[in-house]
Amino acid sequence: MAVQIARWQFTITDYARMRETGILAEDDRVELIDGEVRRMSPIGSRHVAIVNRLNTRITQQIGGAAIVSVQNPIQLTDYSEPQPDIALLQPRVDYYDSALPGPDDIVLVIEVADTSIDYDRDEKLPRYAAAGIAEVWLIDVDNRVLEQYTMPRHGQYGTKHTYEFDQTISSSVLPTLKLAIAEILA
Repeated sequence: MAVQIARWQFTITDYARMRETGILAEDDRVELIDGEVRRMSPIGSRHVAIVNRLNTRITQQIGGAAIVSVQNPIQLTDYSEPQPDIALLQPRVDYYDSALPGPDDIVLVIEVADTSIDYDRDEKLPRYAAAGIAEVWLIDVDNRVLEQYTMPRHGQYGTKHTYEFDQTISSSVLPTLKLAIAEILA
């Protein structure tokens, strides 16, 4: 007879309480995915540089059209609170002081994957699609490409475009946002 292992699914409320009580420290590199607290990959200097370049160039181009949120949590469901590298959010007067941004607030998500490509593609992308996030960029640092996902439906994206190092990407949801891949991955 096989032994059934029972798992406890944590809610975002449980997760917040873990931080408040010190079970999780503020600088712990974890995120909540489908009720499981998952350890995130460490961030190296190459990853930091790419996120900083993205932050600078995006902020310059979009002005006040969106809030650029860097490595902050977003709430997809009552059981998932990932921390994408960059999330572009609908502008709000309180800058999301009263609550974390949810799917309706998120314009674009960007994940930079130097050691986490499989996790980002196989675990996080389907959850972004299921939440209805209109556009996701997945930057594959090792292969020097950017994958753009759009048209979410039934937990997957209907379209995927791959941009090579010498190409330029234009956002489907923020038409003023255009970035040369070479500038991002310099």
